[in-house]
Amino acid sequence: MIIDNKCECFACNIPSLDTIKIKKHNGKFVQEDSVVFNCLSANIKVENLQNNHSVIAIKDNAIIERPIQIINLLDKENHADEEERIDIIVGENSKLTILYCDDTLPKTTSNTLHNINVELKPCSQMAFYKMENVNNQTSIASNIVFNLTNDVHLQTFFITLNGGKLTNNIRVNFNSKHSFADLNGLYLMDREQSVENIVKVFHYKDDCKSTQLFKGILDDEARANFVGHVLVDYYAKNNEARQTNNNILLTDKAKVNTRPVLEIYNDDVQCSHGATTGQLDENALYYLKTRGISDKQAKMLLMNAFCQSVLLKSEIKELQEGLTSLIQKRLEGELSMENPFKIQL
Repeated sequence: MIIDNKCECFACNIPSLDTIKIKKHNGKFVQEDSVVFNCLSANIKVENLQNNHSVIAIKDNAIIERPIQIINLLDKENHADEEERIDIIVGENSKLTILYCDDTLPKTTSNTLHNINVELKPCSQMAFYKMENVNNQTSIASNIVFNLTNDVHLQTFFITLNGGKLTNNIRVNFNSKHSFADLNGLYLMDREQSVENIVKVFHYKDDCKSTQLFKGILDDEARANFVGHVLVDYYAKNNEARQTNNNILLTDKAKVNTRPVLEIYNDDVQCSHGATTGQLDENALYYLKTRGISDKQAKMLLMNAFCQSVLLKSEIKELQEGLTSLIQKRLEGELSMENPFKIQL
């Protein structure tokens, strides 16, 4: 595929992960001679509209077995802001997984705004992964809204391995009854990097459940901010909401702010929140070292175990194992920002 005299060649660094790949270049889907195309399945429709606006539509009663992987390459060198909008429509009684992967070239400076709107029709199921591995000169702000109708099952993962300044604004609207949303996040930041996850969940209807589990490890002078806001409306009965944010600080200069908010207007609810920020458990380190494990290895074991509680919730074994390997390299300082999604030019 030739774009601006460059050969775009994307390859995922998780060889065992079999996906339907959709390529994007600075926010626009790449496809020869067509603005509407099918991606190896008659049940998937992808359409490029004007001004970096795209639509992905899944037909009713469609079970998409292979994950749809959207790999977005950002290589703007002119410092111009880029904004994109994607509408994802999941048909009634359909099921799919989407992996959205942001990546940059090593020396690219890019400021990007993602606006992603997801509509989940009745009895649909969706797993949504947002994976960010960009250079320290790149800023990405993502506004992602999930609108849930009745009997919907949603699971999300926001995995941040590297980036200069990253913001995820996540909103989930329970617009009908009997739906479930499981929201997860994992961020590994060092140097002067910063990440912000703002999660807003609005329970407007009866018999819905939401869970949040966001975890982070911060090194050097990295910064993280987590805001978890749950609202239960006046007439929304029998709702359940659980919220957890845990952080490990590896230096005295790393900082995290965590702010859980429960806004409850109905007594017929079960809601809880919890947040922790601290260092690695000294007792656990001591125990491991008494078993002949070096200090460095003991710290790595504890940090990997800390991350696993998020990764193990993924139902994609190949992705779970691949991310475990990438996170191991990231924690050891061996993962450069271009490793997870190899880009050959």
